[in-house]
Amino acid sequence: QVQLVESGGGLVEPGGSLRLSCAASGSIFRIYNMGWGRQAPGKQRELVASITRDGSTSYADSVKGRFTISRDNAKNTVYLQMDTLKPEDTAVYYCNAVLAVVGGSPTNYWGQGTQVTVSS
Repeated sequence: QVQLVESGGGLVEPGGSLRLSCAASGSIFRIYNMGWGRQAPGKQRELVASITRDGSTSYADSVKGRFTISRDNAKNTVYLQMDTLKPEDTAVYYCNAVLAVVGGSPTNYWGQGTQVTVSS
C-alpha cells in the first residue's frame, strides 16, 4: 500500500509564495519521476512540474520561472516552491509519483490533493 500525502496549501495574496510538500510512504522499492499536477474548477488536471530521480526538471509554460520543484530521495519527498502567485494558479494541487513497490513494476500514483487559493 502506497500513500502520497501533500501539505502546505492555503490562501495567499497575489504576488505571494507557498511551498508544497509531498511525502510518499509504504512498501516502496524505488521512486522514479515525481511531480505536481493541478486542477482548477471546470478544467482538466494538468501536470505543472516534474523531476526525475537524478534531478532533471521540467515545467509547464504557465509556471516556468515562478515555480521550482525539488526532491529529497532519502525522505521520499517532493517539494514545489511557488513564487509570484497569480489568481489563475488557484487550483487543487496533486502530488504525483511513478514508483515501484517491492516485487512490483513502476506504477503511477496520485495524492489526495491540497487546495491553493490566490486571492486578495
